[in-house]
Amino acid sequence: MSRLPSYLSLPERIWHYMFWIICFLVLFFLVFPLLVITPLSFNAVPFFTFTKEMLAFEPEGYSLVWYKEFFTSLNWQGAVKNSIIIAFFATIISTFLGTLAALGLSREHMPFRTLIMSLLISPMIVPLIISAAGMFFFYSRIGLQGTHLGVILAHAVLGTPFVVITVTATLTGFDNNLIRASQSLGASPTKTFFKVVVPLITPGVISGALFAFVTSFDEVVVVLFVGSYKQRTIPWQMFSGIREQISPTILAAATLLILITISLLTTLELLRRRTERLRGVSPS
Repeated sequence: MSRLPSYLSLPERIWHYMFWIICFLVLFFLVFPLLVITPLSFNAVPFFTFTKEMLAFEPEGYSLVWYKEFFTSLNWQGAVKNSIIIAFFATIISTFLGTLAALGLSREHMPFRTLIMSLLISPMIVPLIISAAGMFFFYSRIGLQGTHLGVILAHAVLGTPFVVITVTATLTGFDNNLIRASQSLGASPTKTFFKVVVPLITPGVISGALFAFVTSFDEVVVVLFVGSYKQRTIPWQMFSGIREQISPTILAAATLLILITISLLTTLELLRRRTERLRGVSPS
């Protein structure tokens, strides 16, 4: 924490420290559940509570049995397989559609740009239960309810807005003089796109794809409506486990999801810094 300027008044100094205390409390409120879940996932007994052995840090109070069950149980392995397959293809579809939409919306003479942008990001604004119910009735009529394709398309709808926003943000500071310079040197529009535009928007595209992947990987409401048991994902398996058979395996799965999320967020931060370097901005 930097030293406060000498010209600040007493109320300003008090507010400065109060602000830091409030930020710490908010951060603690958000992170504390994660700090509880992680150690409980190593519990040696099938309970969601800290045993005397765990509190005393005795080795017999800890075990990897729930992680072993996660990696060996057929139900959990099927859920992992479905989550990866669905998230992978949903990410490809949402990244492709979102990038194309962002490129079109970045044009100055694009008609109804604000309206189209509002429609594209509406899945982020509309309550998820409403979107899930609408997809259920629509997919039931066209035969996609209870299929992998239906779940993939539904997750692609939820992930596309993230791609649109990140790629649009990348294109906001794009220097169109680079395109003109490329064309003046004899490059075709296709070559200009792949040699000039694509390298500069790649960090934004990858960031949007990661957001779309996380959105699909963690989603549970839509898959409960649109999917069936054959399309059960990790969040579905966790939700079902809480209702039917409480097991610390759920905590082990949650801990692994936390690690995956932290890794993806770290990747996003590295991409953000790379984007700033490409634009000539010092990373903050």
